[in-house]
Amino acid sequence: MVGRMNILSIQSWVSYGHVGNAASMFPLQRLGAEVWAVNTVQFSNHPGHGDWTGRVGTGAEVTALIDGIERRGAFARCDAVLSGYMGDVSVATSVLDAVGRVRLANPAMLYCCDPVIGDGGRVYVRDGIPELLAAQALPQADVLTPNQFELERLSGIRCVDAASVRRAIEAVRGRMRAGGPRAVLLTSVVTAETPTGLLDIVSADDRGIATVRIPTLTVAASGAGDMMAALFLFHLLRLGDAGAAMAAAAAAAHAVLTLTAERGGRDLMLIEAQDSLVAPRHLFQLREF
Repeated sequence: MVGRMNILSIQSWVSYGHVGNAASMFPLQRLGAEVWAVNTVQFSNHPGHGDWTGRVGTGAEVTALIDGIERRGAFARCDAVLSGYMGDVSVATSVLDAVGRVRLANPAMLYCCDPVIGDGGRVYVRDGIPELLAAQALPQADVLTPNQFELERLSGIRCVDAASVRRAIEAVRGRMRAGGPRAVLLTSVVTAETPTGLLDIVSADDRGIATVRIPTLTVAASGAGDMMAALFLFHLLRLGDAGAAMAAAAAAAHAVLTLTAERGGRDLMLIEAQDSLVAPRHLFQLREF
């Protein structure tokens, strides 16, 4: 893709730390993309800190903001819609309505769905959201960026080894929008074949399935998946190749997480590590999965 990218990002927001749009917008902007951010929730901080203030937005509020963006004539110039945490079923419905409206204005746009459901065996979204993602968002998605738990939920396949991961990825790809790249990024997975101390990041498109193996870090930074989804979408738009996009995104994300681990924090060190978003020093070898 040539020229300035325009991305409509519909996700959560925290005032303190980096989660949702607060983890996605700055990396995209630092890389040169224009980001039109619509916030589905407004929290003081990630709930993982133990307490927070703020509220979940409604579908009507999200739609009103999207209507205003549409009136600027922006939809015809929108290269991608990125969605993350939706907060409420009404919000999810508004997001999918926006995807349809943008696609009417620009049929070449991509919809990147980060299917936020949960992690580590735990669902942390409201009732109805997982079912809506599976039944309605997945068939509209051109790009999907689940974690291991989310891939298992969407595919119905337990990911215990490389073969089952491949089956799960192909199962969800088969339900994604026909005619699109059907690009999948599995943001992290550890299987029986993954060496100790490493984890696999896996990508898939019509070219095949590939992986990069990166060192496991002792850091539980909220927003890492949101950042990774945004980086992958940017590089996919730029390069048109899921494997190459994954390698570029993994290098930048790992640099940010490494610094975050060194600082001993649970919030991403995005600002301090910003140069690594553009030019990470360490690249990872792309290999078949």
